[in-house]
This record gives sequence, C-alpha cells and structure tokens, in this order.
Amino acid sequence: MKILFLGDVVGLSGCSKIIDNLSAQIKKNNIDFVIINGENADMSGVGLTKEICEEFFQSGVNVITTGNHIWDQKDIMNFIDKEKRLLRPKNLFEPAPGRGFEIYETKKNLRIGVLNLMGNVFMKKCDNVFDISREFLAKFKLKKDYDFLIVDFHGEITSEKNAIGHYFDGKATLVIGTHTHIPTNDARVLKNGTAYQTDAGMCGDYDSVIGMNKENSLNKFMKKDSTKHFPAKGEATLCGVIVDCNLENGLAKDIKSFILGGQLAINK
Repeated sequence: MKILFLGDVVGLSGCSKIIDNLSAQIKKNNIDFVIINGENADMSGVGLTKEICEEFFQSGVNVITTGNHIWDQKDIMNFIDKEKRLLRPKNLFEPAPGRGFEIYETKKNLRIGVLNLMGNVFMKKCDNVFDISREFLAKFKLKKDYDFLIVDFHGEITSEKNAIGHYFDGKATLVIGTHTHIPTNDARVLKNGTAYQTDAGMCGDYDSVIGMNKENSLNKFMKKDSTKHFPAKGEATLCGVIVDCNLENGLAKDIKSFILGGQLAINK
C-alpha cells in the first residue's frame, strides 16, 4: 500500500505539472492513494477554485488539503460544503464551511483517514492545535476507525511541526508538514512507526521566492517599487513523499522523498 503526498501547489506552473505528470507517476510508482495540498493553486498564488479541484481529481488526486489561504477565493465556500474530498484545517474556528477530517475508502476497500491541521505560531489565529489533536486522538483510533491516518500539518515553524510529529507517533501513518514550500531533508520513520517529514516542499517553480516571482519579491524586501505577489511561471518541480504502509498495523514501513522535474529534479 503506497500513498503519495504532494506539497503546496503554486499557481499555473504547479497545476500544469500535476495535470501533465501525475497519472504517469501513479502508474510508475504503484501509488494507491494521492493527497495534495492545494491552497496556493489559484493562478494568483493564493487559494483555489472548484475548477482547479476538479482538474486535480481528474488527474488522479484523491484528497486535497489546504491551509491559511483556504478562503482567499470566495467561491470555494459553497463547494467545500458539497465536496468531501476537499479539506480545510480542522482547528479553524468551528462551525465553518467544510470539514477538517474525513475517512476515504480505496479501490481495495481500505479506509484512509486524512486530518488537516494548522499551526498556531506565526499563522492566522485558530484553535489550539494540540488541544484539537488530543480531542481527535481520544475519539479516533488507528486500525479501529481507519486502516491508515495521514496528517497534513500546515505550519510556519519547524519546532511546532516536529512536536506534532512526535505527538502522533504510533497513532498515524504519516505526519507531513506543509506551508513553507521548501522540502526538508529529514524524511524518516519515527521511533513508534509514524513516517515524518518537516515540510513536503511545493509543487511550483523553484526559480522564485517560495513560488512567487523573484524580482518582485526582492523589490519588496528591498523596499523598492513592487506589485502584489504573483507566481513564477517557469517549469515546476513536484515535491512530496511516498509512504509504504504496513497493512497489519497501519504504520509506515518506509518513507521516501519525491522530487520530480524543474530545478530540484531527483526522480526521473
């Protein structure tokens, strides 16, 4: 059982790379289930739309997670209530449109729980992520309520992501960080069997500043003339992880970084 998780999709560059390559990579790597974080997929680089979600689903994506930009494209509010394959952080103030957790069934009749969380440090205000996590784990159990559990932790700082990883160790199949758009070199299986990486990276053009046009971003930092941030448009790199799951206990047998195309290409 293999699960592919891809980090934040940024703009047209990232969307096109997924639409053009995902199906072939699913076959090549014998992937059973695909999750992507789509919160920057809109052409503006913030938020996403119904049309983008549908293109992702048609390309082989099973679930789309998000983060602090979930509401930036307003039409998503109605769509997320109807589409259970699109998640928003569970610790956004509730009640809110959509859901932060759902259980999905694969073609092989396996149940995959996907939990979308957001950090509290240097992020938009939301409920305490550790309180929500404690409540969640008191209610749901691995191999009882689902066969596997994937946690997307959308956060700014590495220590908070690291702590969540250890908090879920032995209780989730994968804890993967998103939001900072740079893939970290720490993919590993933790002591109690949970696969972990601090940040999956982004699916976008790395000849940029975290996916945004580098000249405009530099001008902003240097207090020169600049416009609103907009995505870079070069060839994207797809970044994420592939987790080989243990069918018996729901934990991870192995985790490998997945980096395809563009400036960071490793996988061919």
